[in-house]
Amino acid sequence: MDVERYWSAALAQEAETMRHFFRKDAIIRWPNTNEQFTVEEFLRANCEYPGSWAGEVERVEQIGDLIITVVHVYSRDKTVSCHVTSFMRTENDRIVFLDEYWGDDGNPPQWRKEKGLGTAIR
Repeated sequence: MDVERYWSAALAQEAETMRHFFRKDAIIRWPNTNEQFTVEEFLRANCEYPGSWAGEVERVEQIGDLIITVVHVYSRDKTVSCHVTSFMRTENDRIVFLDEYWGDDGNPPQWRKEKGLGTAIR
């Protein structure tokens, strides 16, 4: 599966292009919000999400038929920034199962700052 093409279509909110990456009976889950989608529901949730989006694929790992991606997703006006970690199980280059974990980017909590824990990644 061409992960870069998939993410390019997802970020551009191109439902027709995205649809070709999925088996018709694929299951998509967002555990953070306790939601499960059919392919068509997922395409609507992704492609009807308000705003225009951009992003970069930061990491791709593959273990057999499991592809793991980490993607920085942000609004084109730079008011929203998130990272998503996706676990894609594939068969014949099509996604049959997708688990995505979304997290908003932000500053460390005050208590960690006060304790002097950690340093900035970049």
